[in-house]
Amino acid sequence: MHTVVVGTSGTTAQDVIAVARGNARVELSADAVAALAAAREIVDALAAKPEPVYGVSTGFGALASRHISPELRAQLQRNIVRSHAAGMGPRVEREVVRALMFLRLKTVASGHTGVRPEVAQTMADVLNAGITPVVHEYGSLGCSGDLAPLSHCALALMGEGDAEGPDGTVHPAGELLAAHGITPVELREKEGLALLNGTDGMLGMLVMALADLRTLYTSADVTAALSLEALLGTDKVLAPELHAIRPHPGQGASADNMLRVLAGSGLTGHLQDDAPRVQDAYSVRCAPQVNGAGRDTLAYAATVADRELAAAVDNPVVLPDGRVESNGNFHGAPVAYVLDFLAIAAADLGSITERRTDRLLDKNRSHGLPPFLADDAGVDSGLMIAQYTQAALVSEMKRLAVPASADSIPSSAMQEDHVSMGWSAARKLRTAVGNLARIVAVELYAATRAVELRARQGLTPAPATLAVIEALRAAGVEGPGPDRFLSPDLAAADAFVRAGGVVSAVEPVTGPLA
Repeated sequence: MHTVVVGTSGTTAQDVIAVARGNARVELSADAVAALAAAREIVDALAAKPEPVYGVSTGFGALASRHISPELRAQLQRNIVRSHAAGMGPRVEREVVRALMFLRLKTVASGHTGVRPEVAQTMADVLNAGITPVVHEYGSLGCSGDLAPLSHCALALMGEGDAEGPDGTVHPAGELLAAHGITPVELREKEGLALLNGTDGMLGMLVMALADLRTLYTSADVTAALSLEALLGTDKVLAPELHAIRPHPGQGASADNMLRVLAGSGLTGHLQDDAPRVQDAYSVRCAPQVNGAGRDTLAYAATVADRELAAAVDNPVVLPDGRVESNGNFHGAPVAYVLDFLAIAAADLGSITERRTDRLLDKNRSHGLPPFLADDAGVDSGLMIAQYTQAALVSEMKRLAVPASADSIPSSAMQEDHVSMGWSAARKLRTAVGNLARIVAVELYAATRAVELRARQGLTPAPATLAVIEALRAAGVEGPGPDRFLSPDLAAADAFVRAGGVVSAVEPVTGPLA
């Protein structure tokens, strides 16, 4: 099994995905254990002093003015976890919870939180045992980080609350810990607060969304090329010299992807055969510009994610010089903004994708294709309602593009009076990513059928196009023919897109795509 070693200097997106989705084993490095011990000595020294220190010997949030006596501090740390584990609604996906737990461990291992080494080791043990705390949809405002979601995870470390075992069934967390030989933690000063105070949930969802969107954007370049081909469009608009004079990196990459997919096509360049058509429609001609702008958005979001992956997000933090200082680094604004930005880009990609599908189905704009790509139009409806489904998904994408981070709602008796709503931005982005995969799948389904119909007209598709069609058919997605139960075909096309099947099919022909 792959092992991810957690040190003091953050982690990588690849490691997050390996733990969240690949169940990689987690180990603490020797330098992380040393840093944890050193920071804990500082916290213990401060706890012994009569002066109050936030998070060590005081209450929290709006209750920070109360000094807590030594005999009540363990209870204080337990209580903050129990009271903050106040989530409601459906369960959050296992991969999200694993990413959240791993990223919290990453910050704890930095040596800036004051948590004891044994607490960090217990976090690693829970991940390695495949125990996943039950976390609920609602409870985070992205203000002091993802408080409720992280609290449900901390509660499981204490042997309380519910968790899912490696077999997928939910049990009391204490029973699962005992079954795997894990001793519940007894929290001490600062530790309860340190386990709750971070952007880990929204960051984990950002990292996974970026991975999924990279695959979808490359897949969308391919499906756009197939639609251009099926519509007998021109590939001249993809010439590198045209994109060099507007040097957005993503635009150039998308144009190059499309051009390579279309290499050797006998369908492109037929504009001159249709006198009224001087140029292709925007949804065809401007695909590199729209897809490319989204690619550049991904690149910026990845920069923000990398910075956050290298960060130690907690309040207060333990500094190397021995100070324990309050700060605002837990605020989710940097992550929330890019989560919203990605939802906007994804909505626009979905919108232009649907417009090409609609064009393929409209006999007045498809340049010789049958209405709705039907076998016997009138008797057969073809892909008419597949486009309806795609349009419904696009409309939801537009609603999901409304920024969560533009909102704020005061909490904690006005102490936390400006919040990021980053968790909400991440949750709606996950929905948007799933919808985008379905939208791309519908275009793939329509474009491959249209290309096959062109082949029946005596036109030869590009070798890369033929490779996609062959792989899609091998995945159980049927080609042109009389009407049939369509939903299973669309579901299979969706699974093919999500698994990266589009890219895997073309790259042996085109070489690696951007």
